[in-house]
Amino acid sequence: MSGMKLLALLSVLTLPAVAEAKPPLREVKEIDDELYYIAIANEISDYCPSISGRRLKAIGVMWGLKSTANNLGYSDSEIRAYVESDAEKDRMRAKGEAYLARHGVSYDNPSSFCALGQAEIERNSAIGVYLRAN
Repeated sequence: MSGMKLLALLSVLTLPAVAEAKPPLREVKEIDDELYYIAIANEISDYCPSISGRRLKAIGVMWGLKSTANNLGYSDSEIRAYVESDAEKDRMRAKGEAYLARHGVSYDNPSSFCALGQAEIERNSAIGVYLRAN
């Protein structure tokens, strides 16, 4: 087989692999964004005594996100690596802290968490659906 024919054959055989390349899970917006909303809601419920997190709802959504990721072709080990990654945790924390700061929340003022949490609940926002006033 000539070199040109071999190159053409290899190109055709590797094309499906290139077409199936998956982006990192952090770039799958429907998964990363939902985990971000859950993380912010969790932080609000941790710092505001008058607001609780809707943890069972969050757990159910997370199982759904895992299923979505599996359906997109991500293995359980890829999902676990993303969720347990220190770099991803740091990225999510920085993103969440920036959101909190933009909304006037300060760790020195727990009532600021309550004010934001109450506003999110009232708006029934993507974050508010994971919160409940006590």
